[in-house]
Amino acid sequence: MTEKRMSMSRKHNLKGMMLQVAKDLLEAEGVQKVEERERYMEENVPPLVLPHSKDELQELCRELHTKIDIIDEERYILEHTANRVIDEVKDLNIKIVDLKGKFKKPPLKKVRMSADAMLQALLGSKHKVNLDLRANLKQVKKEVKEEPADVGDWRKNLEDKAGMGGRKKMFEGAN
Repeated sequence: MTEKRMSMSRKHNLKGMMLQVAKDLLEAEGVQKVEERERYMEENVPPLVLPHSKDELQELCRELHTKIDIIDEERYILEHTANRVIDEVKDLNIKIVDLKGKFKKPPLKKVRMSADAMLQALLGSKHKVNLDLRANLKQVKKEVKEEPADVGDWRKNLEDKAGMGGRKKMFEGAN
């Protein structure tokens, strides 16, 4: 079979045309959104007329507060229903995964646990296991070596070792 390949210049030209069409469509969509927003604002938001007296201003504030309360209630209800739908979708995804038989293992966290706690978790609370390793060790009594109590005056030892006679004593002691 002979396949005709498109030349690079033709590919480049077609790609440029497609990008231009996409750019025009995005610009038209942006203009349409702006017009739709303006139309919605004209329909739902009346033009603001500022009152001249204090009583009229207070009445305007009350009206705005009631409208804000109504909108907040609607937002809360929509948020609640959206969260409920998200939870339902999560539950359905879990059911789908269960039906497929594949279970995605969650990432496990590192838990520091003593050996006693680990054995108790494995064996249950019925079995009391105590792994106090120090209790199984033998008790060893330390022997205290007695040091000579009469150390003497350090100045006297220094005087004995001073001079030629002291050096001679050091050498004689080393042999």
